[in-house]
Amino acid sequence: MLARISNPVAIAGLLVSLILGGCVTTGPGGKQVDLDKARETHVQLGLRYLQSGGDNREMARHHFQQALSLGKKDPQAHHGLALLYQADGELAVAESHFKKALRYDRDFSMARVNYGAFLYQQERYLDAKEQFLEASEDLAYNRRSYALANLGRAELKLHELDGAEQAFKKALALSSDLPIALLELAELKFEKQEYTQAKQYLDRFSEKNRQVPQSLWLGIRIEKVFGNRDKERSYALALKNLFPYSEETLKYQQMMAENEQQ
Repeated sequence: MLARISNPVAIAGLLVSLILGGCVTTGPGGKQVDLDKARETHVQLGLRYLQSGGDNREMARHHFQQALSLGKKDPQAHHGLALLYQADGELAVAESHFKKALRYDRDFSMARVNYGAFLYQQERYLDAKEQFLEASEDLAYNRRSYALANLGRAELKLHELDGAEQAFKKALALSSDLPIALLELAELKFEKQEYTQAKQYLDRFSEKNRQVPQSLWLGIRIEKVFGNRDKERSYALALKNLFPYSEETLKYQQMMAENEQQ
């Protein structure tokens, strides 16, 4: 996790004091400054300010723009600005920076996954799928399992169930405890009426993760199929107590109302 920045003055001094070889220019006091390193430092500072949130967004914007002033085609800086403008709700500007980041570095898989997530949030599922698919094919990407899991989610939205199942299973082959893949596979198997496998995936999810409304609601339905009334009630009690205003709690209440009418 990126650390918080506690002393901007000291960091400014760090930027000024960079004296490295390579692509250099003359900085304050006649010192040579490595432009690539300075640009990278600005990007990292921008990301740290962005991650810390609140009033630090303007400092993040400053550092990303400083990075671009040293190299207007820096994909990392464009990626940082894309995340910043996305957080600001400036979606058109955010997308333009995502596109620039990928134009200047087509192999920038982290930016591609984040762009895919951006598109997914806009309900542009086919476009999101394309980004996740390309990132998932990058065998050197260290978060490839997340790209595959997100690919599966996009395919679910497109009703491509077989493709989604394959993507989730590939994600688990790379990261056996990946929560999103376990939970989505459990849900998918339940929809396919493969209840034993659905329970197995849900149990694997529950072993190492906190329950969420989706997992509790799925647990209720699975245990109902198997006739395990005690476990069904346990899931239901947890859902109502932990997430009383969730969509899943409403679904459970509707199910109970329908059962009473029968």
